[in-house]
Amino acid sequence: MQVTSATSTSSTSNTTTTSSNPNKDAAAASLDYSTFLNLLLAQLKNQDPTKPMDSTEYMSQLASFSNVEQTIKTNSKLDSLLTSQSLSQAENLVGKTVSNADGTITGKVVSVNVASDASVATLDNGKKLTLGSGITVSASAS
Repeated sequence: MQVTSATSTSSTSNTTTTSSNPNKDAAAASLDYSTFLNLLLAQLKNQDPTKPMDSTEYMSQLASFSNVEQTIKTNSKLDSLLTSQSLSQAENLVGKTVSNADGTITGKVVSVNVASDASVATLDNGKKLTLGSGITVSASAS
């Protein structure tokens, strides 16, 4: 996630934050949103009344604020959509026979535990199988 920090008339500073942890990304986005709002309010409170902020700059900052807010809402809805999709896929696996890539673990899916990092199928023989690439799914012979 790239975050552009405060832009002044004399210089521009860019900061790049990279994280592989989705919970950390959500916290960072929330922190940036709050920080941006606090900076904007502090700027408005402390501006010189004899030299008010340029209206174009003010509108640009409000547009940036709106973009940050919209991005956070979009990310939240995307997370919800991905969770829903994972649950739907897990539901479709129950009752089917799955096996890993080398065929050492095979069985009928009894339940699926969906987590943010991986989904794990519990098989009728008590074994657990992490769902991912290389998994073969076939219809169960009843």
